[in-house]
Amino acid sequence: MLKAPGGDWRLLADRRVALILALGYSSGLPLLLVFGTLSAWLRESGVPVTTIGLFSYLALAYSFKFLWSPIVDAFDVPVLSRLFGRRRAWMLTAQSLVAIGLVGVGLSNPTASIAVTAMFAFLVAFGSATQDVVVDGFRIDVAPTSRQGVLAAAYQLGYRLALLCAGAGALYIAEFVSWHAAYFAMAALMVVGMTATLLAPVVDKAPEPEALGGATREVPKFSFAQAVIAPLRDLFRRKGLLLIGILALVALYRLPDFVAGVMANPFYIDLGFSKVDIANVSKLYGVWVGMIGAFAGGIAVAKIGLRMTLLLGAILGAGSNLMFTWLAMEGAKLPFLVAAISVDNFAGSFAGSALIAYMSGLTAPGFAATQYALLSSLYALPGKLVGGVSGFIVQAHGYATFFTMTAAVGIPVVLLCLFLWPYTTEAEAEDEKAETGVGLQPPAPAPAR
Repeated sequence: MLKAPGGDWRLLADRRVALILALGYSSGLPLLLVFGTLSAWLRESGVPVTTIGLFSYLALAYSFKFLWSPIVDAFDVPVLSRLFGRRRAWMLTAQSLVAIGLVGVGLSNPTASIAVTAMFAFLVAFGSATQDVVVDGFRIDVAPTSRQGVLAAAYQLGYRLALLCAGAGALYIAEFVSWHAAYFAMAALMVVGMTATLLAPVVDKAPEPEALGGATREVPKFSFAQAVIAPLRDLFRRKGLLLIGILALVALYRLPDFVAGVMANPFYIDLGFSKVDIANVSKLYGVWVGMIGAFAGGIAVAKIGLRMTLLLGAILGAGSNLMFTWLAMEGAKLPFLVAAISVDNFAGSFAGSALIAYMSGLTAPGFAATQYALLSSLYALPGKLVGGVSGFIVQAHGYATFFTMTAAVGIPVVLLCLFLWPYTTEAEAEDEKAETGVGLQPPAPAPAR
């Protein structure tokens, strides 16, 4: 039986676990509301799939969040930081931006003014990405390494519960009340994260003197060279030219899943499935299948090693898109939708576990947070860029061809896994599991389709 890190279930009684659970919920809530759930509303409103595809560029806020993350570390929020401390002030600011953006989306009319909807959706994405940055910083600062495993588990549970609310919950409200009411309700739920922020302790830690060239500071300061150039130099020093292949693998590994995900909800609606069917199967049932896949991937890293898990995840993650090709040819048959969602969500989450274990193993002590932030931003970037043209591909070739093309992207990913096989050491995986419990905890979830 799996135990909490350290083998002591009393860790779960730690007050910080409840705080991170709530903050994980607050981080997960906005995700589907600017992607999957919003795309369903747009398609039902008659917005062309080409325009819906362009909305995927909102996700660039998540991919480029490392660009403004130094501001969160280096500068105070006027007035609020003095009242609540820097970390908590930034969390409240980001959560407020998300809530305001969700209200704005709810007040908008995609049919009459798609630009207004896009503007408020961008505000949600920007606030959400900023919240992710500051919550990650708070989680790392609030507890020692020995407690990070149980805090990560609490964060994932909160995140998954939020996906249920923003996915199935929002679709239910939209079906029985209205889309506007759904977004107002989701905005109100941001109070969960705000309450946790107000109850959280102040943990504004200063950097180690050695990291700042021997200088001592009472508050954290930011240097571009320290936070970006030095971690990159360390990666090049340890990996050399091999880093080019590593970065290519990180960037392409989840590309099939991310690109296909942009068109998933429009695909279901165009086939003729109701919002209740989509909510029940994709957003409710699918979330728990994804959680099983995430645990399976984490356990696979521990049992069969990082290299084999990474290769298996590449094959499953891309190949599962062929289930949607099959569904496109069969039509709106509920058992086939269940089968497609089952395979796809399990495979996608399994691949996510493998990639997170791999990226974590690439980081070095002293640079782990920055290097992981850069890698995690990179791994989603190509999917967001290519996702913008997904609607044009569907319009030109149809859904069956589109999903087959996304599966074919997995071929170069598998080849990269095989090329890097001799250089992907099991020691990296063992070090990662020892530090963070990747073999026991699920990774950050991918959006459920």
